[in-house]
Amino acid sequence: MAQIVEIRNSDDPRDAIHRACHRLAEGDLVAFPTETVYLIVANPLSSRGIENLISLQPECRRTLLLKSCFELWDYVPKLPDFADKLSRRGWPGPLTIAMNRTLVEGVFGDFSESVQKALTGRDNTVSFRSPAQPLLLETLKLCPAPLIACAELSSGEILPRSAAEVASRFGDQLTMIFDDGPCRYGEPSTVVNVDSDSWFVAQPGVVSECTLKRLCSEVYLFICTGNTCRSPMAEALFRRLLANRLNCHDEELMDRGFNVVSAGVSAGNGAPASREAVNALAQDGIDLRNHESQPLTERLLLHADHVLTMTRGHRQSILNAYPDLVSRVSLLSSDHIDISDPYGGGPSEYAECKDAIVQNLKTLISRLIPAIS
Repeated sequence: MAQIVEIRNSDDPRDAIHRACHRLAEGDLVAFPTETVYLIVANPLSSRGIENLISLQPECRRTLLLKSCFELWDYVPKLPDFADKLSRRGWPGPLTIAMNRTLVEGVFGDFSESVQKALTGRDNTVSFRSPAQPLLLETLKLCPAPLIACAELSSGEILPRSAAEVASRFGDQLTMIFDDGPCRYGEPSTVVNVDSDSWFVAQPGVVSECTLKRLCSEVYLFICTGNTCRSPMAEALFRRLLANRLNCHDEELMDRGFNVVSAGVSAGNGAPASREAVNALAQDGIDLRNHESQPLTERLLLHADHVLTMTRGHRQSILNAYPDLVSRVSLLSSDHIDISDPYGGGPSEYAECKDAIVQNLKTLISRLIPAIS
């Protein structure tokens, strides 16, 4: 019978995690809580572990559990745009991405043929997920390879939502069960099938199709220093110009596939737009009074497809910390000219700044999305 580890009452959770890693390396099966259901996992480097997992649920789809979205590139070097967006914005979380087998290359080929076969579904896809449960993520970090999990939904039956239910159904076939109480959602993750140029929901779950469409949107992130003058003006003006180009209302941009945000490299949380910025945009019928500043974070950068900075200094400070984002981060000005900070100036300085932003936004829209009709 499996050992049940009540993680909330454990004096040393890391010791239990290390024991689980050892058992997985030996070919045993271990059950972990996630935000959806309890997953039963095996180590793909252990032939005994794979045999045990297949024996447990012979006909089910299996999922490769990854530490983060960055690891997906190791398995799908030519990652389709849809999969890139979904993994960056939906992971870690209750979302499974099933990739067409023809796209899965890279280190996937290092697995044995039996593992590759076990991971390839009847629809010729390979499924990936990065769960949000800290205990499982910590285990993944300590294991030499990603773990393989049984499908959350098999033959219409959902995997257990509690450790007691896992023990009742599978206890004789497992070595350890980590008990972290009932799962947050208690329903499977959403499975999205992704091909080179399309995606569809293969299995409904926690993440709705509406949310998925928003996750697949184009995210434009405008950056200045304090997120109270230039970047909020750029955000609001871009919304207006883009909506005019699409012949829709500002509120419809998300449904049309566009998400526009702003932040500051030295911003705090919750500061209003400067009074002068509010007045400058009020002349165009744009209301900035509800704006609240936010600092630039790694999560914002990870979600953004286009990061537009006001100055070369802003761009360089981002790339110093995140050099891999060089293809996404650029100056708003196509002429590589800094847009000066009007803070502390009067109406004329703000009007000049606004005109420079509008001119560059018009160029940006025609350059980045020329085919809109």
